[in-house]
Amino acid sequence: MAGMKSKEIRSTIKKKLDSWLKTLPEELREKTKDKIIVTGGAIVSLLTGEEPHDYDVYFRDYETTLAIAQHYVREFKPRKHKGLDVPLYVDGNGGQVKIVAKSAGIASAEGTDKPYEYFEASPGGDDAGEEYIQEILTNPEDIEKVHEEQETLALETKKGKYRPLFLTSNAITLSDKVQLIIRFFGNPDEIHENYDFVHATCHYVSWDQTLTLKPEALEAILAKELRYVGSRYPVCSLIRTRKFISRGWRINAGQYLKIIMQAAALDLTDFAILREQLVGLDTAYFAQVIGMLQDKDPTKVDGAYLCTIIDELY
Repeated sequence: MAGMKSKEIRSTIKKKLDSWLKTLPEELREKTKDKIIVTGGAIVSLLTGEEPHDYDVYFRDYETTLAIAQHYVREFKPRKHKGLDVPLYVDGNGGQVKIVAKSAGIASAEGTDKPYEYFEASPGGDDAGEEYIQEILTNPEDIEKVHEEQETLALETKKGKYRPLFLTSNAITLSDKVQLIIRFFGNPDEIHENYDFVHATCHYVSWDQTLTLKPEALEAILAKELRYVGSRYPVCSLIRTRKFISRGWRINAGQYLKIIMQAAALDLTDFAILREQLVGLDTAYFAQVIGMLQDKDPTKVDGAYLCTIIDELY
C-alpha cells in the first residue's frame, strides 16, 4: 500500500465515516454526522502506506458522545461472567460519559456502581438474553489477539457491519476497524490535550470535511521520531513507547526525561491517581492490575504488592 496524498486520505476517511453512519438510526445519524473528529494513528498509517489498525473517532460535544454511548450499550451483547446478570448503562454525570456496570457481583466495597474496565461481545453478537460480561483476560498480551479473532468472526458470520465487539468504560470498539472514544470530547485542540506524541495530532473533521496535517507532526512521521508534547497521562505515555519502538520508531533521552518529569509530579501511591494513569489511553492492558489492587486495599497502593502482581501477570 503506497502512502496517500491529503486528498486521498480525506476521501478515505469520509468514505469510512459515511459507511459507519449508515448503520445508525436516522435521528442519531443526523445528530452525529457533522460532529465527528478522526485523529490518531489511522492518519499516520495512511500517510506512510500502512493499513490502519482502526479509526479513532471522537465527537465534538457532550450530547453527541452521550447519545452514541447509549445507542451501543443498547446494541451490545456481552459474554457470560460467572453466571451473573450484569446490566450496563451509561453514566453521563459530571460532564463526562462512562459505561458502567451495575451488579452486586462487581460493585465497589461501598455498594456503589463502578466503571468496569473491559467487556467483550458474545460470539456472533446475537445470543438472546445474554446480558452479562466476560472475566478479564488472564494474560493482557492476548487482548490484541482476541480483537483480531473477533474481527474475523464478524466477517465470517456476517452479523452486520460496525457492530460492537468490545466496550470499556472509555471507548467502544466496533467491527470493521472503528473505535469510538467516549472518554473525551470537544474540538481537535481540546482532544489533543490528552495526546502525548505530536505525530498523532493530524486530524479530519466532518463538519467541513477538512484534513489538517500539522508540519511538526509530518516532520516527526517522516523521521519516525517520538516527540513528547505533554499529556495528562505520562505514565501511560512512557509505557506506550514500547509499541512504537517495536515498529521502528525512535525516542531520544530528552523526550524520555520530559515524560519522567511529568510522572514524577504524581503521587502514584494514591490508588485513584494510579488508576487514572494506567487507564489513560490503554484501558484493557492494565485492567487486571487495577482490579487486584482495588480488591486488596483501594485506599493506598502498596509498592511491594504492586511489584508482586506485576511479576505474576507479566
